[in-house]
Amino acid sequence: MQPIISVSGLSKTYAGGFQALKGVDLDIRKGEIFALLGPNGAGKTTLIGIICGLVNATSGTVIADGHDIVRDYRAARTKIGLVPQELTTDSFETVLATVKFSRGLFGKSPNPAYIEKILRDLSLWDKKDNKLRTLSGGMKRRVMIAKALSHEPRILFLDEPSAGVDVELRRDMWLMVRALRDSGVTIILTTHYIEEAEEMADRIGVINKGELVLVEDKDVLMRKLGKKQLTLQLREPLAAIPAALAGEPLELSADGAELVYSFDAQSEETGIADLLKRLGEQGVDFKDLRTEESSLEEIFVNLVKAK
Repeated sequence: MQPIISVSGLSKTYAGGFQALKGVDLDIRKGEIFALLGPNGAGKTTLIGIICGLVNATSGTVIADGHDIVRDYRAARTKIGLVPQELTTDSFETVLATVKFSRGLFGKSPNPAYIEKILRDLSLWDKKDNKLRTLSGGMKRRVMIAKALSHEPRILFLDEPSAGVDVELRRDMWLMVRALRDSGVTIILTTHYIEEAEEMADRIGVINKGELVLVEDKDVLMRKLGKKQLTLQLREPLAAIPAALAGEPLELSADGAELVYSFDAQSEETGIADLLKRLGEQGVDFKDLRTEESSLEEIFVNLVKAK
């Protein structure tokens, strides 16, 4: 399938000499939710800014839904909606007027029913006649999303959409994101709430120091880089791991009360049965056990540390 966004050899060096992006190649599939993760200053916002036509690349190309973002800027931009990190609204406009105006900027004919649906989906309809300066930060964030959707884009960028919003809005927003994805809209999001990426994304990209470290289906990433651990609560604390088990991937807690065994959950042989047998032979008894799996956050931290 042809990607809806294709980024090739994208680099960006700012006037001061800082290289924000270094030869980024990335294809984003139509109709997926793609989460772009990275620490502050990694290049996430620069990458989004270039694709959305807000930042000029130093080199490289971007094709958005078949349109080169430089040579065919106007057509490419009509395909894209952007919810930026910063709240930038005209304080003295009403909610309804600013969303209608955003639609008109893209040359779209009026569609009151569509605008009403967006505002209702974002719980903004009862605020439609309120001036933006009277709204809370969370409500202004909803307006930014409504503006981004006003011209019916096929690609939607959400740059840190959960920053500073309440739990209710976060839940409503993700319900709407899923509905948009189901309707064929491609969603690209950056977030510091990695548990949201773990729950929402189809694929994960990790960017660090201007380079794309990894792009992978979320489920494959969790299988390949996630670890599982078996924690045994011992009946009697140990001073050290028995010498006969020195070669095993075991860690002893500081108080000697727990043994932690790391294993590959995808392997046919986890080694757990053999480990328990050998522990018994060494006279090590346990009273309880539990298993845990790496979170996406742990995988992300390890990837960034490795760069």
